[in-house]
Amino acid sequence: MNSDLINYLEQFITQQRLNLFHQILNQRTRYITVVLEDIYQSQNASAVLRTADCFGIQDIHIIENKNEYQINPDVALGSYKWLNLVKYNNQKSNTLEAISDLKKQGYRIVATTPHTNDVNLEDFDVTQGKTALFFGTELNGLSDIMIVNADEYIKIPMVGFTESFNISVSVAIILHHLTSSLRKSEIDWQLSDNEKEEILLEWLKKTIKKSSLLIDDFLSKKNNF
Repeated sequence: MNSDLINYLEQFITQQRLNLFHQILNQRTRYITVVLEDIYQSQNASAVLRTADCFGIQDIHIIENKNEYQINPDVALGSYKWLNLVKYNNQKSNTLEAISDLKKQGYRIVATTPHTNDVNLEDFDVTQGKTALFFGTELNGLSDIMIVNADEYIKIPMVGFTESFNISVSVAIILHHLTSSLRKSEIDWQLSDNEKEEILLEWLKKTIKKSSLLIDDFLSKKNNF
C-alpha cells in the first residue's frame, strides 16, 4: 500500500524535490540516535534538532520529566519536520523508560558526561554497536539515574577554564566526529528500504498541500476497484 501511495503522491512534487528526498534519505541513519533529558531552553533544544538533521540523524528521543520540550521555529528552521521525535512523558521515571526502550532496540546507552570509566571522544569506537547518546540539561547535566544506568561514558576533552560546552555545541562536536567515523567505516549504518519508504511517505505528506484530501481520494479510488 505504501509504495502505491508514494507513487501517487510523487506526481504532486517536482522531480528536483523528489531527487533531494532520495539523496537525503541515503545519508540518514538510525545507527546513532540522540536522547535529550529534560532540556528546558527552547533555543538550545531547537539548535539540537537543526544539528541532528545536518548530520543525518533521523530519530531524536525526548525525555520530559520536569520540563516540557519546546521548539523555537526561528532556530530550528523547519528541521523538526524531517525528523522523528519520540517523546517519553507518561511515566514516573521517563528516563528509565527511554533507556529500556532503546536497549530493546539494541542501542548502547552512552552518557555524554565525564565519569570514572569515560573515554575521550576520539577514542570512542562507534562501530561496536548502535549508539544512543544521552545529553542532559544546560544547568545540571544528566540525572543521577541516567548516569547509573548508562553502559558507557564519553567526554569531549577540554583545556580551558570553563568546565562544559553549551549542549547544542556538545551535540554538534560529538555528532560531527562520530558520523564522520561511521561513514568511513564498513558498518551498515544506512536505513533499510522499508524505513526509507516510511519516512519518504511522511515527508511527502508534510510537503504537499492538502495531502490528506489527496490520500482520501487515492484510497477511495483504490477501494472501488
